[in-house]
Amino acid sequence: MTTFDDREDKFEKKFALDAELRFKAEARRNKLVGLWAAELLGKSGADADAYAKEVIKADFEEAGDEDVFRKIRKDFDAAGVEQSDHQIRRHMDECLAEAVRQVQSEG
Repeated sequence: MTTFDDREDKFEKKFALDAELRFKAEARRNKLVGLWAAELLGKSGADADAYAKEVIKADFEEAGDEDVFRKIRKDFDAAGVEQSDHQIRRHMDECLAEAVRQVQSEG
């Protein structure tokens, strides 16, 4: 294998690893956000876990975070939970930072 081929192989492996870590961190973020939202919605225990799974599933509707945000916004509006769009997005960002820390500490 040439030096170029070796470098290309390493780059492809790093890209795949980064994509896997990003996927895990985003899934973990969605769980954390789901549990936070569940608490504000008055859910606990198994109901909170089930709601967090709904939030995780919502992320598969489209690329990006908007599908998760829309689900939480809709559920908060329906339940009369007072959280601004900014507060929801800020909490999503905070949960992503925590999720990245958790995923990195596992690896």
